Amino acid sequence: MSHRSGFVNILGNPNVGKSTIMNVLVGEKLSIISPKAQTTRHRIMGIVNGEDFQIVYSDTPGILKPMYKLQETMMHSVNAALDDADLILYITDVTEQAAAESEYTMKIRESEIPVIIAVNKIDLSNQNDLEKIVESWLRAFPHSPLIPISALRNFNLDILLNAILAKLPEAPPYFPKDQLTDKFDRFFASEIIREKILFHYKKEIPYSVEIEIESFREEKNINRIRALIHVSRDSQKGIIIGHNGNMLKRVGTEARKDMEDFFGKKIFLELYVKVTKDWRDKPSALKKFGYRQS
Repeated sequence: MSHRSGFVNILGNPNVGKSTIMNVLVGEKLSIISPKAQTTRHRIMGIVNGEDFQIVYSDTPGILKPMYKLQETMMHSVNAALDDADLILYITDVTEQAAAESEYTMKIRESEIPVIIAVNKIDLSNQNDLEKIVESWLRAFPHSPLIPISALRNFNLDILLNAILAKLPEAPPYFPKDQLTDKFDRFFASEIIREKILFHYKKEIPYSVEIEIESFREEKNINRIRALIHVSRDSQKGIIIGHNGNMLKRVGTEARKDMEDFFGKKIFLELYVKVTKDWRDKPSALKKFGYRQS
């Protein structure tokens, strides 16, 4: 029996459901999710194994025009996804206003990498509107499979999986069959905290925050985690903490509960807030926080 393996890189504009789709396909919540754009900052790998296949998914930040150095590093991750993909899974949705013909979709076509187009959130559309969307994407990618899906409703994801498997090259597995991701526990702890900040704070605050795990000590029955919430300006520190520390306490309580579900053990979590001036535009800070800059 032949074995298929390949790197399936998930691309698309912000807020079309890339992270939700990867989490469903992988069967684990590896990428945080929020209603806000630019939730995903890092490229995150999720590995799915079968007896005769291995799919290495990569969730990527949404395609955007960078406004500061952090967003430049996010686009480096997106561009790198064109360099090492065996297959591109391009996600759009029925609410997206972006045209099928764009500078980046032209770049994808020029790469000559096989592409599958998934039109997400079809539960929010009707048949006539969906047909128009499908037609426009088929004109842009006439040789690519196009699959209408709903990640939220788990609709057509079995068809999507079969289409992905059909496009994978014959190859041995690239990773051990029991490996789930390329990220470490510290990364997931930091992302869980950032997810709570995305939900509970408005305007610029979530985009001005970075999480640093200062210490992560594993004991038999408990993980002890100390985390720093970095903000860009002095005024943001008080907003994060809230009146009498109530906002920070809420973030900590919710993050701790999610960490206990994720790691499967008790968590002792300490949160502190630190001002790191304009960290989003400082190469040294971005490097410290694990962002690739080239």
